[in-house]
Amino acid sequence: MSRPFKVLGIQQVAIGGESKEKLSKFWVEVMGLTKVSDYKSEKENVDEDILSMGNGPYKVEIDLMQPIDPNKSPKVHDPKLNHIGLWIDKLEECVEYLTKQGVRFTPGGIRKGAAGYNVCFIHPKGNEEFPLCSEGVLVELVQAPEDVIKALS
Repeated sequence: MSRPFKVLGIQQVAIGGESKEKLSKFWVEVMGLTKVSDYKSEKENVDEDILSMGNGPYKVEIDLMQPIDPNKSPKVHDPKLNHIGLWIDKLEECVEYLTKQGVRFTPGGIRKGAAGYNVCFIHPKGNEEFPLCSEGVLVELVQAPEDVIKALS
């Protein structure tokens, strides 16, 4: 079976910590990245600042995340490198194909992400029903918009 999708590039890197202020001190003040928005979700236990570097379809998002409650799951601050996001040209076809291959996804399916794109997550650990996983790293699959598809295809 041929793969019905392409991984086009990195969409984001999500970094967790106990304090967004400390993360921002480094990533915004020291490294010079620009804060473009923020996102908060009780359900996902996250309070995040969304930064960017680069421009247009080559822009990469850096998400600085702190937990709303550090004692609840998901623990967005553990591990510190929480997840990476990959631009996908055909997200629905990708998820269908990977599911048939035995890839485990986190609960929630395809949904709107913090930056407004459709997303879903590959689970970092496999199980008996879906043994394939991203081997310890949470991976976010992100539906690429047309300009990104054109630029990165």
